[in-house]
Amino acid sequence: MEIKNLSKNELLSLKEELSAQYGAFKAQGLALDMSRGKPGKDQLDLSQPLLDELNSGSDIRCEGGTDCRNYGIVDGIPEAKRLFAQLFGLDTDEVLIGGNSSLNMMFDTIAQAMVSGVGGSEPWLKQGDVKFLCPAPGYDRHFAICEYFGIQMISVPMKETGPDMDVVERLAASDPSIKGIWCVPKYSNPQGITYSKETVQRFAALKPAAADFRIFWDNAYCVHQLFGEDEQLLNLINEAKKYGNEDRVYMYYSTSKITFPGAGVAGMAASKANLNEIKKRLTIQTIGHDKLNQLRHVRYLKDLEGLKAQMEKQAVILRPKFEAVLSILKSELGGTGIAYWTEPKGGYFVSVDVEQGTAKRVVQLCKEAGVVLTGAGATFPYGKDPLDRNIRIAPTFPPVSELETAMQLFCICAKLAAVEGYLGE
Repeated sequence: MEIKNLSKNELLSLKEELSAQYGAFKAQGLALDMSRGKPGKDQLDLSQPLLDELNSGSDIRCEGGTDCRNYGIVDGIPEAKRLFAQLFGLDTDEVLIGGNSSLNMMFDTIAQAMVSGVGGSEPWLKQGDVKFLCPAPGYDRHFAICEYFGIQMISVPMKETGPDMDVVERLAASDPSIKGIWCVPKYSNPQGITYSKETVQRFAALKPAAADFRIFWDNAYCVHQLFGEDEQLLNLINEAKKYGNEDRVYMYYSTSKITFPGAGVAGMAASKANLNEIKKRLTIQTIGHDKLNQLRHVRYLKDLEGLKAQMEKQAVILRPKFEAVLSILKSELGGTGIAYWTEPKGGYFVSVDVEQGTAKRVVQLCKEAGVVLTGAGATFPYGKDPLDRNIRIAPTFPPVSELETAMQLFCICAKLAAVEGYLGE
């Protein structure tokens, strides 16, 4: 029975019952953290052999014969570019290898646009207002980059097929100060949505008012399938080539959630014109990224099939965690009418919409009982969820036993906050 249909006396009785359950959890002195999508130790242990790929007796030359201990090769060693080209579904001359963080590469791309412009355009800093479209719920670190540079953010609703393209097309075409859009196109953060074929095609054919508009395609979870058949995502750059729009796209990826988040390899893909522009900046910024790390990763993962095999090992660890979250949500909140959630086939998160106006209260209650969640509102620009209802659940880091405890508490808090709201408290 939906909680909103209960009488006042029934609500008061339910509140008393929930408060007692909450007090019992609070008395346990829990200290559980579900605030970020971090791999657990068991996931990291899978890649421990990576550290044995290079030692003092190893041949540390890459395919071209370059000594990877030395300076040089600013865009990545050939074998690393080939692996990422397979991942991106593009040619090696459309790929650039960076350091360990794709987020860092995105930040640098924005910084270059701000101070030097894009594709021969005037620097964004000199153009007055700069705005970005931000599908929401979305990735809080994308939004943080915009805030850092003073870029105004405009929320775009998310649908089951990806961003609402009617809104994207209308806004992009109407305002030349809108310079880009953030996208997590496969198993999106936090909802686990994969953009539909039509959505990708509409991005490829987009006609923005700004000639220097760019699509930031953060494909962080492109091989992070967990359940069933892998969902297919069209290749945006190849689609954009059909319209002569390939310069409009930047793609990003990293091995952060494949090997070691703190010591992975990041890469980006873009048109040759875009990469030439970026490499000019890179030759001033660095004399080369960590080629030894690139080399050990390629020797460990070998090729795209090896990378996918590694991800299947990751999935074996993660499936029980996601199953635990979804099972408890269904058993505890199903039919209550106060919460709705995604059931992603891959990625790193489960997105939960609690009763409108209660997300902050739910997060607060959980924190006071010893469970830290991602802050309410974090999945929206400026940290402001207009309906105060979305909460991102990150199941990957805790062991299953702790995850079950945390989710039981979460469901009690969601119900308690909803009852308080119905009672006008």
